[in-house]
Amino acid sequence: MLDPELELSVVVPMYDEEEVLPIFFDRMRPLLDGLGIQYEVLVVDDGSRDATASMLIAAAGDWPQLRLVRLLRNSGHQAALSAGFRRARGKYLVTIDADLQDPPEVIAEMMTAVKSADVDVVYGVRSDRSSDSFGKRTTARMYYRLMSRLVGKDIPFDGGDFRLVSRRVVDAVNGLPEDGRVFRLVIPWLGFPSTEVAYVRAERAAGHTKYNLTKMFRLAFDSVTAFSAAPLRLATWLGLLGGLLSAVFVVGALAIKLAGQSVPGWTSTVLAVSVIGAIQLLCLGLLGEYVARLFQSSQKRPQFLVGYDSLEDKGHQALDEESVRS
Repeated sequence: MLDPELELSVVVPMYDEEEVLPIFFDRMRPLLDGLGIQYEVLVVDDGSRDATASMLIAAAGDWPQLRLVRLLRNSGHQAALSAGFRRARGKYLVTIDADLQDPPEVIAEMMTAVKSADVDVVYGVRSDRSSDSFGKRTTARMYYRLMSRLVGKDIPFDGGDFRLVSRRVVDAVNGLPEDGRVFRLVIPWLGFPSTEVAYVRAERAAGHTKYNLTKMFRLAFDSVTAFSAAPLRLATWLGLLGGLLSAVFVVGALAIKLAGQSVPGWTSTVLAVSVIGAIQLLCLGLLGEYVARLFQSSQKRPQFLVGYDSLEDKGHQALDEESVRS
């Protein structure tokens, strides 16, 4: 829903970020006020269990551009971004995480780039990730290389979820029928004109990461299964390989039998069963992931449910701290 008076919406997903919020307020507000445009900061609280929501409610009293959208339960980072896309009202939309590893100061460069280059998407690309751990840098490189091979080379390497998009892109994303979208793949896939702004990734300003190794692997697997049938093709090739191995074992067994050198033994049997059984289980697992996605899609359950939007509740009694936490 576009508000003609709003130039920019800054969407910030948050989950248990009470430690970083004071720093976030101190850096974000002066920056956005200095742009000289009408804006809103749309914070999507992804079911936080700490004082994040109550601190945001309190801050909104002094910062009228701050808006809180609270999901009923923790739905995940990509779902929180989807909620922000659906509720943002600005002509342009920026997505940024609350940990300030992606510097808010780059937003001004993005606004300049989107207008001067006449594009619809400006990707924030990390030129230096030395602040990240070795394991995170390694898995990130593996992820982007894999996605470039499976999905296409239009995906910005080290792009992440720090980007600016125009209202055309927002409407296109909201019009997609799929749930569980991965934004760092969906937006490049749409094919809108784009450019990049490089920046140095900083250390987390406060608190600790909520995106552990398990969630990163889940994102990678969702990315693959949502955008490519390559795993199904892999299952097919593994099935063919298993068939060839079986044929080799049969031919070998017949040759040994005809030569009169057949010796009962368990090694070859165990080897054959182990190899073919492993391939079959892997293929079944890959097929099961796709069937699960079809099943979830057929249920048509909403990806997220909004429990509170401070914009809609203006003029009503503010939530007290206990009701916000519930």
